[in-house]
Parts: sequence; C-alpha cells; structure tokens
Amino acid sequence: MTGAGAALALHGLGRAKAQDAPISYWHHFTSETEMAGMERVLEQFRTANPGVEVVPETVPNADYMAKFTSAALADGLPDTAMVTVDRLPDMWGMEGVQPLNEWVDAWELKDAFPESVWSGATIEDQIYGVPAFMFVDWMYYRVDWFEEAGIAGPPKTWQEFIDAAIKLTDPAQGRFGFGLRGGDGGEGIMIQVMQGFGSPIADEAGCAALDTAKTAEAMASFLGLFTEHKAAPPSAPGDSFRQLMEAFKTGQTGMIFHHTGSLTEIVDALGDKVMTAPRPTATAGLVGNIAPLFNGMPKLDKAEAAWPWLTQWGEVDSEIAFLEETGYFPPNSQVASDERVTSNPLYAAAIETMNTAGLPPQFPGYPGWSKQTVLPAMQQVLLGEKTPEQAADDLAKGLQTATGC
Repeated sequence: MTGAGAALALHGLGRAKAQDAPISYWHHFTSETEMAGMERVLEQFRTANPGVEVVPETVPNADYMAKFTSAALADGLPDTAMVTVDRLPDMWGMEGVQPLNEWVDAWELKDAFPESVWSGATIEDQIYGVPAFMFVDWMYYRVDWFEEAGIAGPPKTWQEFIDAAIKLTDPAQGRFGFGLRGGDGGEGIMIQVMQGFGSPIADEAGCAALDTAKTAEAMASFLGLFTEHKAAPPSAPGDSFRQLMEAFKTGQTGMIFHHTGSLTEIVDALGDKVMTAPRPTATAGLVGNIAPLFNGMPKLDKAEAAWPWLTQWGEVDSEIAFLEETGYFPPNSQVASDERVTSNPLYAAAIETMNTAGLPPQFPGYPGWSKQTVLPAMQQVLLGEKTPEQAADDLAKGLQTATGC
C-alpha cells in the first residue's frame, strides 16, 4: 500500500477545490443529535471550502462492514468513510483504506492528538485515518433511584454493580436495575465484560487466546442479571441501542452502559435525575474501552478535496461543536483540556476513563467474530438455550476460525 501513500503525497495541502466535488462520505450516524453535530461540522467545512459539496450517506452500523465489503469487491467505495479501531484491520486487508502519512506528518494539528490515539489508526507504521471523536465508555445511572434505594453512589466494583442492579429492581413498578443490551451492539459490551474478568481475546500475533473458564464466569455473572436475578427488562435478549435508550429515558431502567455519544439525548430527557460515572471494575480491570473514531480515504480519486474534509473534524471549533451537540468526547488534547470540558461535572467520568481504559481488540476477523459468534452466543444464554460454559466453548471455536490460528 505504500504506492498509494506516494500517490497521495503528490497532492498539495490546502483548501478543497470545487472541481473535485462532490465528495461522498459514508457514516453510521442515526440519532438526531449525531445528525445535528455532523451538520455543524459540515457548515464549518463549507465556510472554509466554498463551492465544495460533501454528500453524506448513512449506513446503519449493523450493516456497515457488509456494505463496505461489497463495495470494495465491486470497486464502489466512497471517497471518504468512517473507520473504527476494530474494523480497520479488515478494511486494510481488503485495501479499502489508503495510507495518509505524508499529509498527516505535514498537518499542523498532528501533535494535538496523543500517540495513543494515532495508534488506533496505524498498521505497519502506516496511518489510515484522521481522528474525529472518541467513544469513551461509561455508565449512566438514575440519581433519584439511587437515593430512594439508599445507595450511596455509583458502583465502583463489579459486585457493587450487581448488588445495585438487584436492589433497584421492582417489577411491580415496572422498574429494572439495569438495561441489558442483548440485541445488536450488545456483543461489544459482552466482550468488555469478558476482558474485565481477565480473559484475553487474541495474542500479539492476532491468534485466538480466549480463556474459556473466565469467559464462562463473565457470561454467567453479566447475563445472570437477566436469567437469574430478573434485574433487566423481559425484552433484554432483543434490545439494541434504541430500545436501551428509550427504556432508560422513560424510567424503566436505573443503569445502562453506553458511551459519551449519547450524553445530550440522555440529559435532555432526564435533566438532573441522571449522572455519569466510570464503569465498574471487575476482577481484572475496567469493563470498558476508549476508542477513537477516524475518517479515512478508501480511494484517492478526489484526495485533494477529501483531505480538508478529514481534517475539518480535528479542528478545535468542530470538535467543540460536535461535543456540544452529541457529547462525543474530543481526541484533540487542546479541546479535552478546555475549561468548557473540565468544568462540567458530567464529563468527569470521561476524563477519568480516558486515563484508565485501553483500546478495543484490533485484529483481522474481529468484527465478524463479535457479530456472528459472540452476539448469538450471548442471546442463546439469555434465552436459556445454552449454558455459559457451552457458549464460551462456542466463542473459543469461533475465534479460532475467525483468526485462522
């Protein structure tokens, strides 16, 4: 892929040129707040690059890699696209992203992003994306419910979390202590719990390294909130993002795991009844990750116009605008240390998590394994079709198949 990088270096830095427009952009934003945030970034880009059109296209997160793969095979990739840490190895493997080192090295804001952020977009010393925002995992909890139940504060340990979920549950009032995401997207949380219980996922070579005993323990404890303690809603096995949000906003659940991107939606609905907190720590570590989201170039046809669009997301004004609309945390250190961020108590949990959490797993085959093996396995446990031990064995076998070693 170094040839692509050399080709990119031939293009000049500067403003986008109208003759290179329109620029296509694939993203997986769906919420009103995300759309509003993207529109503010677009407005700033249009002001700086008059006459250049960016054409965004929403690709639902659950369908993103399937569509990207099909497009790569059909030579139909967009000019620019979202790139996540966990998906990058597969996108790179199909030559669906192009290296950006020459331009990144010349970008005046490069040093505003820590090396830990750039590492999430780097394979074999080549950078394949420009940081846009951060997924910082945290939890939301109902302050009023905690006060009513006599719980002093948010849980810090895993056992405190389990105890709080049980204590907050009152089926007679339609209240459940925890909103368990057993539908699409829940596989990511399940993997984080497994890691929190001490199971590695893959080794440095990208080969399967799952500890089935610790994985089974993690699944029994986490999914037991539904199967044993009935501390999650009856709909949990099928609940995905929207169901998770609505149940919490309408007073059906007292705690949920999500990330900073839903902050505006949650606070708009619940006001001072809700607070953020770092997720609890299990036996081996924090149950959660930090994950920069990047924008990359799948192809170089309109690179001169596309580059300013990628870097627009890293500008201080754009990151503040997107933060204000969504709550997504900025990877730009100049923004993260801004008084508008540090003085807001809602962001304290994100700042703490940024200093303690690591990146999610990153190896070829990971997205497919998590979606096609982990998700159905956890649903089978939730529905009583398999034991945690059986599910853990399925995960190990599926991981070996996904990694090829």
